[in-house]
Amino acid sequence: MSALASSARAARRALAHPSIAFGGALVLVVLALALLAGAVSPYDPLASNFRLKLLAPSAAHWFGTDHFGRDVLSRVIYGGRLSLEIGLMVVLMTGVFGTLIGAVAGYFQRLDGPIMRVMDALMAFPAILLALVVSATLGASVTNVVIALSVATTPHTARIVRGSVLVMREMQYVEAARALGAGDWRILWFHVLANSLAPLIVRLTFVFASAILAEAVLSYIGVGPPPPAPSFGSIIANGRDFMVEAPWVTIFPGLAIVVCVLGLNLLGDGLRDLLDPRIKVGP
Repeated sequence: MSALASSARAARRALAHPSIAFGGALVLVVLALALLAGAVSPYDPLASNFRLKLLAPSAAHWFGTDHFGRDVLSRVIYGGRLSLEIGLMVVLMTGVFGTLIGAVAGYFQRLDGPIMRVMDALMAFPAILLALVVSATLGASVTNVVIALSVATTPHTARIVRGSVLVMREMQYVEAARALGAGDWRILWFHVLANSLAPLIVRLTFVFASAILAEAVLSYIGVGPPPPAPSFGSIIANGRDFMVEAPWVTIFPGLAIVVCVLGLNLLGDGLRDLLDPRIKVGP
């Protein structure tokens, strides 16, 4: 009962925070649409019909059609699925490698200097520029986009984890575990990293948002997922030549990006406040 009561209290505290409530609702809506794309999408996102090209939004096509007669709403829904898949894979890779690099650098002091100098060198480049270089070098594919964005976001994540580990490794309970004969890796995994998750979780929510935005940029300039798979950036790129006569082709995928990034950023802000012991949130 105590565990259930603690979980219920934590849920109430989370929902009492407006950023978590609103941001979480936006994220859940986007996730639901992406997961149920096959059921909620009114048309095949790849089906062309030149007789219906550049139709304005109507009851038949809520977001209008593009220059190939494809339904923009269906393409936005499927584009959201692809963007979320890429964002989630980037979060997983960044979380794993950023945590491993930051934990090793923070705990083993002799490795701190060499590892963090490499991370500093990578951080000297703007993240989107670094992702563009890696993606252009490897070629246009979903896998290469994930690798490129992971390379761009891992150094900052590693530095955040390293900062937490540097603090935690000096705590008294870590000294007690070391005095009892616990090995370095056991201490690092069960005592240091286990108590360094709060800043990592917050960081990964922002990585998710930035990955969606960066994927749209890469797709827009032609080094993202290759066609015919729809993504936010490629939909906007396809409509840039028709912005005057058919602005809806670019407006609606742009708004979809705004909703995704806004929801994740609000969720991250709320989690940062909730997980900070210096801030009281909710009852």
